[in-house]
Amino acid sequence: MEEMRKRIRPLFYMRSPAWMLRIGAAVIGTETELVLKSRWVIPKKLLEQGFTFTYPSIDKALDTLVVSG
Repeated sequence: MEEMRKRIRPLFYMRSPAWMLRIGAAVIGTETELVLKSRWVIPKKLLEQGFTFTYPSIDKALDTLVVSG
């Protein structure tokens, strides 16, 4: 979110405390794990097979989205 805010420069933004995310997740029937817990995932098998990502970093992906979106 920090990287996205750098690019779109909103007039203001509000942080979402964990308790608020948990309430929202309960309302829509999902879990907050993906938002609240960090995961460092390395696509080892994909890279071993020669897969190349179109956007290898969040910076490049967001730059493309902000420019084209």
